[in-house]
Amino acid sequence: MVKVLVVGEKSQDVFVYGSVDRICPEAPVPVLKPKYTKQNDGMAGNVCANLTALSDDIEVMGLHQDNLIIKTRYVDQKSNQMIVRVDEGEGVKIVPLQVDDNRLIDYCFYYDYLIISDYDKGFISDEMIMSLTKEFDFSILDTKRKLTKEIIEHVDFIKLNEQEYHNNKELVELYPQKFLITMGSKGVMYYGKTYPSSDPQETIDVSGAGDTFVAAFTLKYLQTRHIDVSIEYSNIVCSNVVNKKGVALPDGKFKLSF
Repeated sequence: MVKVLVVGEKSQDVFVYGSVDRICPEAPVPVLKPKYTKQNDGMAGNVCANLTALSDDIEVMGLHQDNLIIKTRYVDQKSNQMIVRVDEGEGVKIVPLQVDDNRLIDYCFYYDYLIISDYDKGFISDEMIMSLTKEFDFSILDTKRKLTKEIIEHVDFIKLNEQEYHNNKELVELYPQKFLITMGSKGVMYYGKTYPSSDPQETIDVSGAGDTFVAAFTLKYLQTRHIDVSIEYSNIVCSNVVNKKGVALPDGKFKLSF
């Protein structure tokens, strides 16, 4: 049984699908007629959902902020084109996670592996990342913040997208063994090598793909301790989810056993 603690900001993702057949006469914007709505956990919550979707031999605990963050996407059903995204709840100050939080103390004792899904909204501090990653045998950080040597010292892997990579390029060049750079349809870069998707398909929706990659890579690496194999597996799983609408979960055929 793999026991994973996921720490980070959680959201509720709402997708309002409808039809667009005209432009608003009051402004040059499309008029959406809602047909149905889908909801699911997003951000760190989506990491938890992907972990449980990828294995039955896993126990996952999410530690998130109390504030409710809602991301509502209005989407044309026919084209799957997002018209607008409305974010709620981010204007309220998030109470930071404290080192002496009783839950955190218990979780560090019980769980074996750590994923930090850091959207840099205020729930996790630099000091918290440094403190947490010292406590676990394995940790992976998916972050939006500007990094330093001190922050990543005890982190095994850091997942960045291309923009985040450019914001931390000097650090990546110093510690290439730690950084996984996701590049969308171009694949993943690690240690200067690009791993293209082995199953390239037409992308329908990239929402939540980064969360899927982190979950898939973590589980495959814990199973094999082989970086190449883990990246290749994660690429395949991500190809599966981006060909579904909304923030989707991997098919059951990708499940791992421990």
